[in-house]
Amino acid sequence: MQFLKTLWRFLVSVQLLPALEGGEETLVGGQAVLEGVMMRSPHAWAIACRKPSGEVSTHSEPLERLSEKHKWMGWPVVRGVITLGHAMGLGFRALRFSANVALDEVQLGDSKQGSEKKKLEINGWIAAVNIIISVGFFIFMYKFLPLLAATELKRVNPIFGEQIIFNLVDGAIRIILFLLFIWGVSLLRDIHRVYEYHGAEHKTVFAFENGDSLETGAVQKYSTYHPRCGTSFLMTVMLISILVYTLVPVTTFGARFAVRIALLPLITGLSYEIIRFAAKHRGSLFALMTTPGLWLQRITTQPPSDAQAECAIIALEQAMALEKQHGGELVIA
Repeated sequence: MQFLKTLWRFLVSVQLLPALEGGEETLVGGQAVLEGVMMRSPHAWAIACRKPSGEVSTHSEPLERLSEKHKWMGWPVVRGVITLGHAMGLGFRALRFSANVALDEVQLGDSKQGSEKKKLEINGWIAAVNIIISVGFFIFMYKFLPLLAATELKRVNPIFGEQIIFNLVDGAIRIILFLLFIWGVSLLRDIHRVYEYHGAEHKTVFAFENGDSLETGAVQKYSTYHPRCGTSFLMTVMLISILVYTLVPVTTFGARFAVRIALLPLITGLSYEIIRFAAKHRGSLFALMTTPGLWLQRITTQPPSDAQAECAIIALEQAMALEKQHGGELVIA
């Protein structure tokens, strides 16, 4: 039963991965996982997870910065797709590690009771099935359903068939579904705790960026709302997609569905560039596009406890220690 519960938490967290993981290539960033936090720097990443016993399990590895190895991966628009894909892959590994930490603790309890069981873990094939389910869910929920609903409305009233109105309706339905999903899962206790760890990650990154000491008291005074959060990125993607789809002159259901799949990398790359520009030009029109994402963090980030903040601090300190070995000392400009 505990394995199924952990698997369910893992699957839901994978669906939330784009909202929990900031994809931008920055000095430091991170992601909430199951009962813990993953932190990454340009050349290292580390994860710290709290076991039910109170002990913190950690893991760290060097990280390759792709834009340094392949110059073309640093090109505008292309870098957004590459960076986000790399971040999602790392985020999935971190989630899998945290799920297996929880399962290890369950098996430790069983062994103390004299029960001999086969080791439980999120192995390769289970992870692959989760990825397939997640991709299928994403396409069905945010591509197929909104398009189907907008198409049905067009049959009710021809005005909904006009290119601009059709894509506005399609985009509005997509955003509503996304909001309902992240709010609905926030009602689940386990996912609410993931959102608390998300808040711990943001607070710790803020403390680091402001040159403050990495102690729970200092970290806790910062906000849980961070402009480079994956939640802001997702909202920007959804807004940009409305404009891009409107510019593509296709009218049949099949063609529109194909366009929504084919143009996803382009929309991702454009959104990444807008987020970067908005971060440097706070008073620009593009910066206004990222504002809804900050509002949305009222759901996806929650105030953490000191123990949760401690996990984020441990993860960042381990990432920084490994960063010094592989990339040198980080300097906040």
